[in-house]
Amino acid sequence: MFREYYKSPLGYLGIVADDDSILGVEFVTKSKNNKSNALTKKCVVQLKQYFAGKRKVFDLPLGIDGTGWQKKVWQNLLKVSFGNTISYGELAKLAANPRGARAVGGAVNKNKIPIIIPCHRVVGSTGKMVGYEGGLWRKEKLLKLEGLTI
Repeated sequence: MFREYYKSPLGYLGIVADDDSILGVEFVTKSKNNKSNALTKKCVVQLKQYFAGKRKVFDLPLGIDGTGWQKKVWQNLLKVSFGNTISYGELAKLAANPRGARAVGGAVNKNKIPIIIPCHRVVGSTGKMVGYEGGLWRKEKLLKLEGLTI
């Protein structure tokens, strides 16, 4: 297991990877000792590009670990492009469960790779910002970075 810390505009991020994929992006309060590999380094480069406004799509192998339902939600979430949002209800319809907005919320909350799997792009049915594991202030900054004000 490899872990690299990056001081982003949102605070420290801990990037977790194995030899083959990115496993997590964690919001942490401080940096610790890095035990990085090529993937964590590539992830940091791409995150820096994203925060600089030079990257809209991440190109990283992801180790998505979850239930079948969670994976379906996260795969659909990866299709929500930079500068766009989707409601929990719309995401539920894409995941073939039109009445599953609450279940989508649960899956989004379990996303271990925020920013890259863009759970910050999920909004309430009225278009308002609701919940974000990293705090609403981070969600607001991410959406502003992508040209959105909610």
